[in-house]
Order: sequence, then C-alpha cells, then structure tokens
Amino acid sequence: MTKLVECVPNFSEGKDSNIINAIAGSIKKSSNVKLLSVEADKDYNRTVVTFVGDPQGVKEAAFQATKTAAELIDMTKHKGEHPRLGATDVVPFIPISGTTMEDCIQLANEFGKRVGDELHIPVFLYEEAARTPERRNLANIRKGEYEALEAKLKDPAWKPDYGKSEFNSKSGATVTGARVFLVAYNVNLTTNNKDIAHEIALRIRESGRTIKNESGESVKIPGSLKSVKAMGVHLDRFDIAQVSINLTNFNVTPPHIAFEEVRREAQKLGMNVTGSEIIGLIPKEAMLLAGKFYTPDQFRNVTEEEYLARAIEALGLSQLERFDPRKKIIEYMI
Repeated sequence: MTKLVECVPNFSEGKDSNIINAIAGSIKKSSNVKLLSVEADKDYNRTVVTFVGDPQGVKEAAFQATKTAAELIDMTKHKGEHPRLGATDVVPFIPISGTTMEDCIQLANEFGKRVGDELHIPVFLYEEAARTPERRNLANIRKGEYEALEAKLKDPAWKPDYGKSEFNSKSGATVTGARVFLVAYNVNLTTNNKDIAHEIALRIRESGRTIKNESGESVKIPGSLKSVKAMGVHLDRFDIAQVSINLTNFNVTPPHIAFEEVRREAQKLGMNVTGSEIIGLIPKEAMLLAGKFYTPDQFRNVTEEEYLARAIEALGLSQLERFDPRKKIIEYMI
C-alpha cells in the first residue's frame, strides 16, 4: 500500500494573493507531494492549504511553507475573525493510507524540532502528539491568541515543546500534531448578528459553556453534539453570521447532523439557516451520509452522483461559492 499522509496547515493571511501564492509555490516545489487545495478567506484573514504525499515529502513541504510564511507574514499587523497564534498557526499531520497515527506523531515532532531550531519559532504539540493533557485541545493552546503569547511564554507551564521560550513578534508561535481527518464546516444564518451565532455555537459544541451557580462556583454545561468545536463569526463580504464548526470526528457527528442541530437552535431564537460551506476537503463518506439522510426511502436506489447532488442541495453548500465535488472531495483529488 502506498504511504500517504495529509497535511492541512493554516496560515494567518487571507487577503494578499502574493503571499498566499508564495506559500503554495513552496509546497508545489517539494518532491513527492500533491497540492490539493488553497482556500483563502478574507474575513477570517486566513488560508487553509491541503496537500498529500509520502511522509518525508509532506514533512519537507510543511517546513518550506512555514519558512515562507515566516518570511512574508508579520503578525504585528494581523487581524482576522479566526483565533490564531502565529503566521503558520497550526500544522496537523493526518494518516491516509499505509501510515499510522504513530508515524504522524513522529513527523510532527521532527517538523516541530526543525521549526524551533532553524526558524526560531516556539512550537507546541497538540492532539495525539501532545505531551500533556492540557495541550491536546488546540483551543487551550490558543487561549489569549497571539496578543497574549508574549506573557504566556514567560509562564513555565507554557514552555514550548520545541524552540525557546522567547517571543517572536513577527511569526508568533506554531502548533503542530497528529489527528484524524477533521471537517471544517460553517453554517450560514439569516442574521448578521455574531452574538446569535455564538450563542448557537455554545449550545451545540461538545465543551458547551461555563456558568456560575448560586454558590458562585463554575459549572460546565455541555453542548448537544459530540466531537464538535464551534464559535460564532461575522462574514463582512456577505454581511452574514456563521456558526463556524470543526467536526473532529465526522463518524460521530457528520455535517448533516450538525446542520440540522444548528437549524433547530436557530429556529428557537427566531432565525434559520440558509446554507453552509466546507473549508478545505471532505471525505466522500461524509457527503454520502448526508445524501442518504436527505433521500426519501422510496428513492434510495440512486447513484453515488445523485446522493452527492442531494447533499449539496440540502446543505446549501453552493450558497456562497459553488461546491464542485471533484475539487472538494478528497478521494477525487488524490
């Protein structure tokens, strides 16, 4: 079986096409790697890049892209809707075929060490590569974001896994690790109120929210969906609010279940959903699950293409930009 690893680095630049193209170009130059998608978002001021290849090729491409980002992105000038810690914000390695999670953990460590040693950027390990429970969750590492990073690095509890505990004002810090396939999925609302979107996010995300009880003690109220992270954002381009979601295990909560749960919560608040979008790529299985969910039993004997078409229509995946299965489903891209 061919050894394949996927890498989905996120960069803190979504507006300057010259910078985005330079980062993508550094990946294209790497041997034994195929660049699958480059998705820039001006509101998030963030670009998500997806590429696959043999393990060593992917590791080299990730480093070269991080090096390019360090040269061209200045975090002292960066602002955007999405939480971020550095110019190259997060670099996950994902096993696809012929590789294991342990292989990807090793890649993350080797990549992190090189970034710390050669680029002088503090690096934190997360998810399966994390060395402490507190660092498994990316949100914990990102807490306070870039603006709080200088103070964070002075705390011995936040000594980076690689690199020195020195604030790199231009590049910030980078998080790397190994994880299962994640689906980045955003649901659009019939409002431009970010607070409403965030309220829905609090209701559905697994971590829920924390409140004070009558005794003043903090009490955590979990959300309704497992393997879901979410927050509310506003998209200036379209003047709409979104529930921005990460489905950390689409077999536990697939996109169509998240979509319907957001719809239910939105309707409770007098709103509704208008569509959704996939950021990056999505496994075909997740799309077929949605297609079958939205297909009446009497019409179940249909082709794969028809199931995909039903999913795209029911989830409103082409509302903001046309959803092309040949460019958005990972199996079609490899």
